[in-house]
Amino acid sequence: MQVRELDIAGSWEFTPPAFPDHRGRFAAPFQGQAFAEAVGHPLRLAQTNHSVSRLGTIRGVHFADVPPSQAKYVYCPAGSLLDVIVDIRVGSPTFGQWTSVLLESEKLNAVYVSEGLGHAFIALAENTAMAYICSEGFNPGAEHGITPMDPALGLPWPSDIEPILSDKDRDAPTLAKAKAAGLLPSYDDCVAYRDKLRGLS
Repeated sequence: MQVRELDIAGSWEFTPPAFPDHRGRFAAPFQGQAFAEAVGHPLRLAQTNHSVSRLGTIRGVHFADVPPSQAKYVYCPAGSLLDVIVDIRVGSPTFGQWTSVLLESEKLNAVYVSEGLGHAFIALAENTAMAYICSEGFNPGAEHGITPMDPALGLPWPSDIEPILSDKDRDAPTLAKAKAAGLLPSYDDCVAYRDKLRGLS
């Protein structure tokens, strides 16, 4: 398993080896030992999610209250997508910045989005599937969003693809408005929670 820490602290890319033969191909997108060695703690599995999206569908930017938030390990079993991680942690050295990873079914690479980070993606092919391994179950009262079209964020949506959004995502506040409303997690709370998971506090 190849592991690469991304520009936003608390996020990683994992790329498994693939084993093709005359029957097809095999890969293991999630491997617990490699994950724990990179992140510093095992991934708690509370829920798995699966979405299928039309070309141009944008989902996000989603996040949840810390603690416990909802960390996500995501990969693309069909199609391809651009996965975007946004640092929305107030007080973070990279607050308001983002990084992106192309996730492809041919590669079966994955990204891990730790607690307190914002997450979004755009489907780059019809019937693109996204699989999520989640550390916590869905908690409607703790779930929030930021509009993925926030001009201040300038997220890297392709200009040649017509975006498709839910009303909820389209009408979500900008990062600045979410901060003013007190919706965003604090960087210190996120670090403290991660330290707790790693047994450092």
